[in-house]
Amino acid sequence: MKNLIATFCLICFYSAINPSYAQESPIYDRAEDQLTNTDTIPDFRSKTNKLKLTGVIYQSDGVTPAKDVILFIEQPDEDGDFDLRNAGDQRYVFHRSWVKTDADGRYTFYTFIPGNDRRYNQMQQIFPIIKETSKEEVQLESLLFEEDPLLTKRCRKRLEKKGNTARILTTKKEDGILVATKDIVLSDDTEPIK
Repeated sequence: MKNLIATFCLICFYSAINPSYAQESPIYDRAEDQLTNTDTIPDFRSKTNKLKLTGVIYQSDGVTPAKDVILFIEQPDEDGDFDLRNAGDQRYVFHRSWVKTDADGRYTFYTFIPGNDRRYNQMQQIFPIIKETSKEEVQLESLLFEEDPLLTKRCRKRLEKKGNTARILTTKKEDGILVATKDIVLSDDTEPIK
């Protein structure tokens, strides 16, 4: 038993000091020079509730467009389940995508409305990560949907108290596709990203 505990402690210690076992953020899975300001998530064409998610990323002043900012999203499928895949030793979410803002700070994703996972009472969510040049990536709060049946009055009140209602996306139908606009203001390192 002592040998088992000693071995376990040794493995934990080695894993803590050896960074080669640390899993990198998925934002680095695609070469930056291959990114454009528009991308399409896998399976987009086969989905029922197609979504065009678009917007502008601004510098911390809220006015100046932020050029060359990487925005990564991942999301569950239409049933609310994450489609996990393997690439070698790494696991990743299949429904994911990357963009890099243009000179006007613009970005567009062609994706779909994710489903609810009613087993765990999970709302429809898209999970974004943002990466500015020469800065660490930042996990943003998940994006929610106005029409989500699980986004109850109680949830909305909690979001209002925290000042988080900007993360709720409102969609409108344009040319047979749902469209949501989400502008993002970068942090000046003294406050959270909006």
